[in-house]
Amino acid sequence: MKALLLEQAGGVENMILKDIEKPTPKENEVLLEVKAISINPVDYKVRSIEDVITMIHGEQRPVIIGWDVSGIIVAKGEKVTKFDVGDNVFGMVNFPGNGNAYAEYVSSPEDHLARIPENIPFEEAAATTLAALTALQVFKGRIKKNDRVLIHAGAGGVGHFAIQIAKQLGAYVLATSSEKNKEFVLSLGADEHIDYRKQPFEAVVKDIDFVLDGMGGEVLENSLKVMKSGGTIVSLPTPASDEIQEEAKKLNVSVEFVLVQSNGEDMHRLKEMLKNRTLKAHVSKTFPFSDMGKAHTELETGRTVGKIVV
Repeated sequence: MKALLLEQAGGVENMILKDIEKPTPKENEVLLEVKAISINPVDYKVRSIEDVITMIHGEQRPVIIGWDVSGIIVAKGEKVTKFDVGDNVFGMVNFPGNGNAYAEYVSSPEDHLARIPENIPFEEAAATTLAALTALQVFKGRIKKNDRVLIHAGAGGVGHFAIQIAKQLGAYVLATSSEKNKEFVLSLGADEHIDYRKQPFEAVVKDIDFVLDGMGGEVLENSLKVMKSGGTIVSLPTPASDEIQEEAKKLNVSVEFVLVQSNGEDMHRLKEMLKNRTLKAHVSKTFPFSDMGKAHTELETGRTVGKIVV
């Protein structure tokens, strides 16, 4: 099979397309013939930073990066009970860990996957994985009906799913983006849009119960200024600094770091949302597998609306 191998961290040219052995599924795994791959900021961070590769893959080299896939099951281990050969499935494989998704065939634990609804193409299914799981897992048990929820980068991968899921949970949703993405953000169900380029969000937003922060830095610091006492901020990029935590404590605000985890039950929930069309993935661009480098370069601009799929 063909796979993109990474010998060492660096630019997109370090991902080399080579022929390697097809994986053999373990007893609790299925083998997918991959039809679509979704990419995320974590993909290019792993590709470009040696310490991050080592954190996930250890000293093994070369490595195959990526986690988000959709495809057709072509083989399965003897203890697999949830799927059959020929099933169309999607999921985030072994995150955080070795997903090995940048390949024509991928082995995955059956517990990381869900069936693709009949009305959903492979591209949209692949897109509804890491980013959608992040939004779902962040909100689970943390927001309730009528909460005022602020979502930063509402037009992005996690953000555009988060708006839709928060609305399903009955929240009042405020979302930031540039002016050009205002209509897109509002079409997802956001109740208010804030153009972060025209005005500081902290000058016009107040009484927030929950913030989903995918930016970090000053955005996280300024989010403290808009919170209700007892509110929660979830920061996705990195854990908050001691200084931020100290300030949050004074304000009676909780600041948490959440790392998404592969979870078949959550994938099943996303499947049902896709099936009912209460959740839709916006795929802004698609690239052929041979142009993975171009897909990474596009994502690294930070201007992607929704998702990029290969």
